[in-house]
Amino acid sequence: MEGEMEEEDTAFTNISLADESADGGTATLHSKKEDEYFAMNCDMDGDTENQVELEEKTRLINQVLELQHTLEDLSARVDAVKEENLKLKSENQVLGQYIENLMSASSVFQTTDTKSKRK
Repeated sequence: MEGEMEEEDTAFTNISLADESADGGTATLHSKKEDEYFAMNCDMDGDTENQVELEEKTRLINQVLELQHTLEDLSARVDAVKEENLKLKSENQVLGQYIENLMSASSVFQTTDTKSKRK
C-alpha cells in the first residue's frame, strides 16, 4: 500500500505537447505537485509584480501630489512677490513726486537766470 501511495504522489498526470514552442515541439511531463508548485509560483510572481506595480503607482501618485503642492506654494509666493512689487512701485512714485515737489520749492535747486540777475 505504501508503495502505491508514493506512486500516486509522483505519478505523471499531465502530458503537454508543445508543438508551437520554440524548442522544436518536444513533449514535457509534469507531475501534479510540479503543476501546483508552478501555479503557486505564478501566483506569487503575479502578486509580487502587482505589489511592485502598486507600490510604484503609489510612489508616483505621492510624487505628483507633492509636486502639485510645491507648484501651488510657488504660485502663491509669486503672487505675493508681485503684490509687494506693485506696492514698492507705488511708494517709489509717491517718493519721487515728493522729492520733485521739494526740489521745485527749494531755492537751492532753482535754475539760475544770469541775465535777470545782472539787470
